[in-house]
Amino acid sequence: MVTGIQSNEEMTKKMKRPKFTVPQISCDVRAGKITNVEFIVKCPPGCQDPRYHVYGTDVYASYSSVCGAAVHSGVLDNSGGKILVRKVAGQSGYKGSYSNGVRSLSLPRWRESFVVSEGKPQKGVTYPSSLTYSSSKSPAAKAGETARADQSPSGPETAAQPITVTQVPGTTAVEATHTTLPKPSPSADSTASGLQPQPAGQRSKDLGQPDASCSCKSPKVLLLFPGFVPKEELSTQSLEPASHGDPSCKVDLSFLIDGSSSIGKRRFRIQKQFLTDIAQTLDIGPAGPLMGVVQYGDNPATQFNLKTHMNSQDVKAAIEKISQRGGLSNAGRAISFVTKNFFSKFNGNRGGAPNVAVVMVDGWPTDKVEEASRFARESGINIFFITIEGASENEKQYVLEPNFANKAVCRTNGFYSLTVQNWFSLHKTVQPLVKRVCDTDRLACSKTCLNSADIGFVIDGSSSVGTSNFRTVLQFVANLSREFEISDTDTRIGAMQYTYEQRLEFGFNEYSTKSDVLSAIKRVGYWSGGTSTGAAINYALEQLFKKSKPNKRKLMILITDGRSYDDIRIPAMLAHHKGVITYAIGVAWAAQDELDIIATHPARDHAFFVDEFDNLYKVVPKVIQNICTEFNSQPRN
Repeated sequence: MVTGIQSNEEMTKKMKRPKFTVPQISCDVRAGKITNVEFIVKCPPGCQDPRYHVYGTDVYASYSSVCGAAVHSGVLDNSGGKILVRKVAGQSGYKGSYSNGVRSLSLPRWRESFVVSEGKPQKGVTYPSSLTYSSSKSPAAKAGETARADQSPSGPETAAQPITVTQVPGTTAVEATHTTLPKPSPSADSTASGLQPQPAGQRSKDLGQPDASCSCKSPKVLLLFPGFVPKEELSTQSLEPASHGDPSCKVDLSFLIDGSSSIGKRRFRIQKQFLTDIAQTLDIGPAGPLMGVVQYGDNPATQFNLKTHMNSQDVKAAIEKISQRGGLSNAGRAISFVTKNFFSKFNGNRGGAPNVAVVMVDGWPTDKVEEASRFARESGINIFFITIEGASENEKQYVLEPNFANKAVCRTNGFYSLTVQNWFSLHKTVQPLVKRVCDTDRLACSKTCLNSADIGFVIDGSSSVGTSNFRTVLQFVANLSREFEISDTDTRIGAMQYTYEQRLEFGFNEYSTKSDVLSAIKRVGYWSGGTSTGAAINYALEQLFKKSKPNKRKLMILITDGRSYDDIRIPAMLAHHKGVITYAIGVAWAAQDELDIIATHPARDHAFFVDEFDNLYKVVPKVIQNICTEFNSQPRN
């Protein structure tokens, strides 16, 4: 019999469902003291204080204050709040910086790192309601101690007793200090001679017990004070030089690997070995190439991003842990995922380094790649395609998108696509691929100030200009256009002319080569009439820039020789509001106050005046320099 009353069993299940409580920590708690790999915590106010030391930028050494790092990264402000902390591998170097009121310090290397993000639980992940600490003390005791330390920073902290760390003969002081960290606060048993428990994910050797076969002298004892970073730790480069990467190959590199069911376990292992060989050949580091991996099947997933690992050895270890996802071979969906998610500042994209995505396909994709690849290229991503064991003549009838590799890459000259006859020959592709991705001069799809914009020229054709001067204006337009890399995926050029009326000379979609654009400029005929600059700006927004691609920078270059007959304030404000960067070039009788209103702020960088048409050529290098300076100062992708 069904009733509206819940059964006792249902009520019991609901009552037993655990409620997640976010553990609280104090500002001085370091990530290395917490053994949990991923957790959400609540930080108190006041962690911007410089006494809570932070090491690194974006990726932090686990010797850092958790909450101090959260403030430095911008996830929290000084009022505190909840954060999500995730442990990652140790790095070969940590660069200090000043951010959000916190000065972080540099370290040559550390055994373990962590990243912080907003304290929102991830779907399907269970987070601990209480934290596990590497010290023998209970969290409650530690919380009490750290609270007292916050109240009286000059008390127990300054009177701390040294911590004793046993060093096994035959090992260096550096190895010993890598095995344990100083306690965050003093305790009665702080001089215990045994090694402290190590945090989870510790990669250093266990030095607690000497090798039984070793005929060694008695152990040495090192004294470390809380809050003190050992000098040996800070000078490890003299003992074990750490590579910062090959600066001649500074690229941000994503591998999209095929994890579909059809590939099989054996070929998937060959694919992983190929990645390992690539990582070994590349000298990965913060000053050189960085590498991340996305695996795709039915859906893509990031295995690790650009900032997770900062040396080749750690990348190789991470590749070894990748397990096959299975499913279809939806490479197009994976490319879209990488374009939208992978190359972000949060994931380690450096902005100034070319973005490269290497897509590996077993046979052929099970979805279309052309549109996804076009969007990726227009976002400045260099797509490389490696096709292994492509479709035979009998199999081509099953290929959803014929000639998919050439439709995906930036140039169909063989530079961006490689075909491998069988999986057992894949290793032969390592050197050719590394050479190509490191050839940054040939990475034609990388965003630069010269290949990433839609540029609309708004040309004054009024009677005061005259036929001869109008030809000089067109030469100025051609000289500027000649500086850019022009194609359907690079910079595109459009032009309009105005008097009292307006006329579209050619739009962004009409010409995709530099020679065609220059020819079109030469064919523009002089109109003659009045000067309605405000109406011309409105027309340009509707007829030119409304058809601009969303991921293109929009540049308007307006050339005029006189004061406008209509209002230019509202149209100029509308252009600025729509994100159109406007350069105003005035000649002869042009009004400086109007040029300043039309130009994007600051006007000194976007408004130029010459006293006669024959001097227009002098403005070309200034405009190009300012376009590039502005581009290079902005975050990309």
